[in-house]
Amino acid sequence: MKTEWKTGRRRGREQRAFSLLEVMIAIGIFFMAAFAILGLVSSSLEYARRLQRPMVDAAAVASWYSGTNKIVEGTISGDLSEFLGKAYQGYTYSASSVEVQSNMLYQVDFFVYSPDAGKPVISKISALFYNRHSPGSLDGAAAR
Repeated sequence: MKTEWKTGRRRGREQRAFSLLEVMIAIGIFFMAAFAILGLVSSSLEYARRLQRPMVDAAAVASWYSGTNKIVEGTISGDLSEFLGKAYQGYTYSASSVEVQSNMLYQVDFFVYSPDAGKPVISKISALFYNRHSPGSLDGAAAR
């Protein structure tokens, strides 16, 4: 009969463990997946915040103002909900117009203010308007 030396291995069923490299690769894949999911959650929360508050652009005020048919030098202001609806309650606007040429060409600067404390400007735009029905400086309107 021969005697067998035991070398620390079992014959038949071998015990197998994960190597350090395999564990590190698995942890890396787990963290990449976790950060991808966190990025998706973060962007979806940002989009949800945007849906709560309407996007406001001063171009909406400019288009409304251009349709009034009377552009004169001076400043006007008001509430955006007057012509854009209840979703814009609290947002205010101001428009200041100056005749830049004596041919009834006006430069109008539009500002939209936030309903938050301090009224920061959230949108602004400057546009040139011509309207032959507006009183120009040559027509006897007071120039500033």
